Amino acid sequence: MNILEVEKLSKYFGGLSAAASVDLHVTEGEIVGLIGPNGAGKTTVFNLISGALVPDSGFIRFKGTSIEGCKPHEIARMGIGRTFQSVKVFSKMSALNNVLLGYLFGRAEQPAMNHSARSESEEVLAFVGLEKVKETRAQDLTLANQKRLEVARALATHPALLLLDEVMAGLTPTEVASSMELVMKIRENGVTVFMIEHVMKAIMTICDRIVVVHHGEKIAEGTPQEIVQNRTVVEVYLGE
Repeated sequence: MNILEVEKLSKYFGGLSAAASVDLHVTEGEIVGLIGPNGAGKTTVFNLISGALVPDSGFIRFKGTSIEGCKPHEIARMGIGRTFQSVKVFSKMSALNNVLLGYLFGRAEQPAMNHSARSESEEVLAFVGLEKVKETRAQDLTLANQKRLEVARALATHPALLLLDEVMAGLTPTEVASSMELVMKIRENGVTVFMIEHVMKAIMTICDRIVVVHHGEKIAEGTPQEIVQNRTVVEVYLGE
């Protein structure tokens, strides 16, 4: 079953095409990578799916329901969580309170900040390996842990589909390996993953399928092995 279907999705900024008639799908249970050169339109696609931008044309269906034009909080409560290319934590709040905000944001009927909310948020922090820094202010965490905190906050919304926007950018090889393990664990926990990433080792190792965009257009799609052997992809991206 396709959990996400994008059809002829387009977005223009002035005369610039950030997304041009993009078609793609994500099947439930997959880890799908979205790659391409800087400025290719990857984050624009995520912003359109998550409601941060409204498409100029095209369709987005989540679990068979059209969501184009829905507000970000509505889409989050349907079951799509996301992180951001530039870390967007609430810097002066504790790690735990950051996750509590995600917990509240993802629920249509606003629950009280009770023991249950705190307990579940602590469980999410433990899942991503941040239980020991739960009372630490987000601004005092390392970059790697700030990125994990963003993942935790997104997971606290109870997503069926998680959009990860460059969660491994700027990390050391050891931190990248740890992040790869986390993404695999998230999928094992029943969450479908759609990820933008420039770390090719990660993309080629953990993704079931890869979509490649360039100048806002999809230029290729296939398994990691197929993408590596695609001449067009090598010329415009992998060969850089």
